[in-house]
Amino acid sequence: MPAESTPDELTLRGAQQRVDEWIQTIGVRYFDEMTNLAQLIEEVGEVARILSRTCGEQSYKSTDTPGELSDELADVLFVVLCLANQSGIDLTEALRANLAKKTKRDKDRHRNNAKLH
Repeated sequence: MPAESTPDELTLRGAQQRVDEWIQTIGVRYFDEMTNLAQLIEEVGEVARILSRTCGEQSYKSTDTPGELSDELADVLFVVLCLANQSGIDLTEALRANLAKKTKRDKDRHRNNAKLH
């Protein structure tokens, strides 16, 4: 039984539906998968740029306009949702299966990793 949610909450499945509705009404159609892959790489690069300057050793140039990490992460998620929709993947089920796989595989791995303590 699904958990109760407020109107502002958005599940993965709901996000996939909202993105599909947006594509169908505003975006005209999905970009092809290779274009979306290029878009994904571009957006991940923008996340890397922000993090390398805010958490890493890089600094902003005087001409840089700092991006907003939350917006760039949302851009990454948008493209991932597009790719899932195009591929017929239910990300809710895919994430459940992925977490089960990681839980089984890594049950003790990280706890026993001296580098993490």
